[in-house]
Amino acid sequence: MPDSIENVKNVESRVAPRNWWRTAFCGAMLLYAALFLYYSQTDAFSWDEAYHLLTSQLILLGKQPYLDFCFPQTPLNAYWNAFWMSLLGQSWRVTHALAALLTMGSVLLTADFVARQFPVSGWRTACALTAALAFGLNTMVVQFGPLSQPYAICLFTLVLAFRLSVLAVGRDGILLAASAGLLVGFAAASSLLTAAAAPILLIWIAAYNRAGSRWLKFVAFSLGGVIPFTPVLLLALKGPREVWFNVIQYHSTFRKLYWPDTTRHDLEILASWIDSGQALLLGLLAVFGLLYIARRSEWPPSLKAEFYLCAWLAVGIAAELGFAHPTFRQYFLLIVPFLAILAVVGMYALGSRVLDTDRPLRPVLLVTGLFAFGLAQSLYDHREDNTWHMYEQLAAKIDQVTPKDAPVFATEQIFFLTKRLPPSGYELDYSHKIDLPPDDRARLHLLSEAEVKQQVQSGIFATAYVCDTDQIEEYGLTKLYNQRVDMLTCSIFWERKAVTPPPPH
Repeated sequence: MPDSIENVKNVESRVAPRNWWRTAFCGAMLLYAALFLYYSQTDAFSWDEAYHLLTSQLILLGKQPYLDFCFPQTPLNAYWNAFWMSLLGQSWRVTHALAALLTMGSVLLTADFVARQFPVSGWRTACALTAALAFGLNTMVVQFGPLSQPYAICLFTLVLAFRLSVLAVGRDGILLAASAGLLVGFAAASSLLTAAAAPILLIWIAAYNRAGSRWLKFVAFSLGGVIPFTPVLLLALKGPREVWFNVIQYHSTFRKLYWPDTTRHDLEILASWIDSGQALLLGLLAVFGLLYIARRSEWPPSLKAEFYLCAWLAVGIAAELGFAHPTFRQYFLLIVPFLAILAVVGMYALGSRVLDTDRPLRPVLLVTGLFAFGLAQSLYDHREDNTWHMYEQLAAKIDQVTPKDAPVFATEQIFFLTKRLPPSGYELDYSHKIDLPPDDRARLHLLSEAEVKQQVQSGIFATAYVCDTDQIEEYGLTKLYNQRVDMLTCSIFWERKAVTPPPPH
């Protein structure tokens, strides 16, 4: 009898902490989801996301990317946003909510992988919680994950493709491999920044396949990866020159126009992780985790291979991002889920030896606390940044002073919010520095800076909106319009002055 009571107590002592961690995990995820959704509907904003939203709006009007306007991206994310806006309304709130849900989905998929695959049962749920928070509290993930840009859909499809690839090597049949290829193709068809993941997953499946035909899986994965590029291929049949310019030539030749010292810029970005506590902690823990798996663990080779795949994906995608030329810090959020998986192994390797093997609470609190503090500091530093609410005020004023169908000189944010069709060549503000022959500019729907200036000064725009004081003087806006209002950091001009006809000869 005493032995049975003692056995029951031992079982309860093992079960209670496990149940506590599960409760903590669920509570933390619910709180994170609520705060992340709230942030997506309030302060989440990036200047660059406006042309993604405007592109989706133009698609809903029946226009085609590349053929009818400049859009130097692969288009699947734009079609995705257009589909949901057609159902739920043409609002940034819709696309932000969807992006937030996709980002949260990728966080949960990452945590679920750790919860299922981490081999130390006493640390399993604790490590899953740490992986979720190391990923979800990453500053770049929080700032760019809930936006209308492709980051969210790329994160979700990349992590899900990784999960399916891990399953595919141990199962007969080709469905999982084909699905993994389809998903990683979906990511690349939304942003070519993720293209490196496709060959890495394909080679890994072929190399570690344990059941069924590796060659059939190779073919199935490859064919699945091509399917998401169907819109690009169909558009290329109609306009090969336009597709080539937007998908290839713009990035290889013209992105550098706005960053003349591109090499220096890239080197500064690649070295910026040294100044980021989050990036430094995540990277060091991931390295320690990888070293532990390779040198100290006695895990089965098949399990080690899954964690090595995380390392290959992180290194491969990071290498591609480093050669984007110019590159940007937010691009590297695409490798965060794979680093987070390796980082929890590093946390276990250090915590189980320095602290208490059976009590992961202290290392989990330490690591997640540091990530939370880094995020809080970043959000505080950006508390006065622009938001969509600011542009909604500007758009409302422009609608107030401008007739419904009158042309407006503005940027993508204003065109999207006012639902005004931009004049040809104004769909992407970044495109005016591109120097091409006039015939090419006309075909690609581009305007040079000189053409923009000439159009503004000709008086064709009923209202002019600028946020650059140099433009006011350069275009002579005070001489062109009778009315002006300065709002926030921008100026709105309207009521064109009468043009005095030239004297007769």
